[in-house]
Amino acid sequence: MSTPKQLEDEITRILTDHKHSAIKAMIEKDHAIDCLFLLLMDKGRWKEAKAYMNKHRLTLSDGTFRARMIEIENLDLAKSTPIDPLKKFYTITPMGEKVAGMLLQLLQKV
Repeated sequence: MSTPKQLEDEITRILTDHKHSAIKAMIEKDHAIDCLFLLLMDKGRWKEAKAYMNKHRLTLSDGTFRARMIEIENLDLAKSTPIDPLKKFYTITPMGEKVAGMLLQLLQKV
């Protein structure tokens, strides 16, 4: 177990580290975890993501999907492949798999 000082130091490191704070800020946004999980299930195209969400009576707008995917890609948690000039297909990166997997484990344990 960590001492209070060690715990504070670790939290401070995560909150002030550029990469960690950027991931934390992205995860705090609306539907960010949904989008990471969609990527983990290989549903990185709007058509598949929308079908999955509708099937389970969940909501996700196309604008929110695109915004989160762009942020996720900017953090190197996903990469995009152009389908046509307006559409992209997103796939999860190894780092994205790690983050999404850890979030899944956390939520399973809660």
